[in-house]
Parts: sequence; structure tokens; C-alpha cells
Amino acid sequence: MSQPMLAEEGDDKVRLDKWLWAARFFKTRQLAHEALELGRVTVNGDRVKASRMIKPGDRLLLRINQLEYHVQVLALATQRRPAREAQCLYHEDEASIQAREQRQALLKAEHASFPHGDGRPTKKARREISRFKDSY
Repeated sequence: MSQPMLAEEGDDKVRLDKWLWAARFFKTRQLAHEALELGRVTVNGDRVKASRMIKPGDRLLLRINQLEYHVQVLALATQRRPAREAQCLYHEDEASIQAREQRQALLKAEHASFPHGDGRPTKKARREISRFKDSY
């Protein structure tokens, strides 16, 4: 596995929105910026702006699509690289991984138990509905 494209030599800080994008938590920097503005990302327990500079060792709490990620920044990157390389930029707690998997299973079970309609009514069913409505 190759090393991720790290920040320039001498740079020990990177903008948070850029790092979140490079680490592949968000598809675009704009989505990362919006999540930060809405308070869905905290750094060391503090709500921060997108321009916040992060450094290795910072602890992040991300809330994305009803799921929480507790990660620690290991390395900085300024370019978006393949997912395998992006995973080298952070370490996620085991408890966070297990809690997220449980939440995903719960959401999947809720979706499966939600009653889905039969789709569009047939011509015969529409006639029956029309007769039923006309009778009242």
C-alpha cells in the first residue's frame, strides 16, 4: 500500500474541510463545509468552522447520515487519493465501529419492516376505488 499524498513539507496544519474531503468522509469540499456549518463535526469536543486548521492527534466526531464516527487524525493530506490511502489518514475507535454497525443494522431492519405499497393500482382497482368513492 502506498503512502497518501501528505501536506507540503513544513505544513503541520491543513484546513478541516479540505482534510475531510481528502479523507473521503464527504464527496465534495462544499458538503464538508456545510456539515461544519451545521455543527455535525466537532474537533476535540468543540464546534468549529471550516477554516479551522487541524493537526495530527486531533480527535473528531462526525455525524453523517444518522451515523457517528469517532476518529483521530494520524496524517494530513491536501489531495484526494484512493480510499485505501485515505484510510491511512485517520484511526477510528473500535467502539465507534461497533456502534455504527449496530446503528446500520437497526436502520436496515426499520426499512425492511416499513410497509411498502403495492404500486400503482390496476385499471380494475381504479374502477373499484371510483365506485367506492361515488357510493358516498
